[in-house]
Amino acid sequence: MNSELNIDQTTLVNAWQERLPTVLKPGDHAEVAADMANPHAVRIHIDAAGRQDYSFDFECRYVDSREVEVKLVDVERAGVVIDERNENIQGMAGDYTRHIHECAQALQQITHP
Repeated sequence: MNSELNIDQTTLVNAWQERLPTVLKPGDHAEVAADMANPHAVRIHIDAAGRQDYSFDFECRYVDSREVEVKLVDVERAGVVIDERNENIQGMAGDYTRHIHECAQALQQITHP
C-alpha cells in the first residue's frame, strides 16, 4: 500500500545532506537543496571525484513515502553544460542514480516510519 510522504521538506533535505555522502564514492561531493516547486522533492548536485571536473544535477521526487523517481537534469564539465548522451556520462549518471535510490532506502526510517 502506497502512503503519502509526511515529512517537512527541511527535515528531508537535512536527512539527505547527512546520508547521501555516506553512499557516494570517496572524493565525490554532494549538495542537497529543497526543490522550491515541489515540497516532496529535493535537488541533488554531485561534483564527481577526479580530474575530469564533472558535475551532475538530479531531481529526486518522492512518489510516495518509500519510492523516489530520479531524473538527471544536466551534466557540466568545468562549469559548461555538456551532452549527457555520451556513454561514459551515462554510466556515471546511472551509478549516481543507484546511489540516490540507495540513500532513499536508507532514509525510509524517517520517510516511512
